[in-house]
Amino acid sequence: MSEVNDLLSAYEDILKLPWKNNLSGAEKVWFVVYDPANERRIRLRLSEFELKTIQGGFKWLHTDITKFFADWMTKLDYREAYFENPEDMDPMLEEFSEFVIGQILDVLDKGDEKSIAAITGISSLFGITHASKVIEGITSNIAGRLLVFFPGRYDGSVYRLLDARDGWNYLAVPITAN
Repeated sequence: MSEVNDLLSAYEDILKLPWKNNLSGAEKVWFVVYDPANERRIRLRLSEFELKTIQGGFKWLHTDITKFFADWMTKLDYREAYFENPEDMDPMLEEFSEFVIGQILDVLDKGDEKSIAAITGISSLFGITHASKVIEGITSNIAGRLLVFFPGRYDGSVYRLLDARDGWNYLAVPITAN
């Protein structure tokens, strides 16, 4: 079986478990952890995750954050100057983090206790802001579950985005192909 098939199966199994609604926001986060080389395969089969969600009796809400940096940059007055001197942008990256958090919160606002808000494109944050910062900024607003498609590695309770940076400990439920 392929990693994606195994992940779909593991996701389906998790959907069958009873939901506790008294969890903290951080405990309502699910990470679908996969080899970064499988990013395109995951995206190609995203509709299968959606179908399993709907068949499980849940509402599917999806947002792809891949283009958020470009969307945010187009609104900046001094974007051309930032391209000439990228280090000048460092103080502005806090605003980008807030932009991403705001966009995801808009999606979460459309959900309820029976909703799964899925996020793809988390790797597009790499080198710009920390995924952990964004996720921590939205956890208090999760009514149902937040499903983060996470290209990287999970070891114990440590998540490593793209296998490239020091990981962080997180309370999220891992969905792995093991």
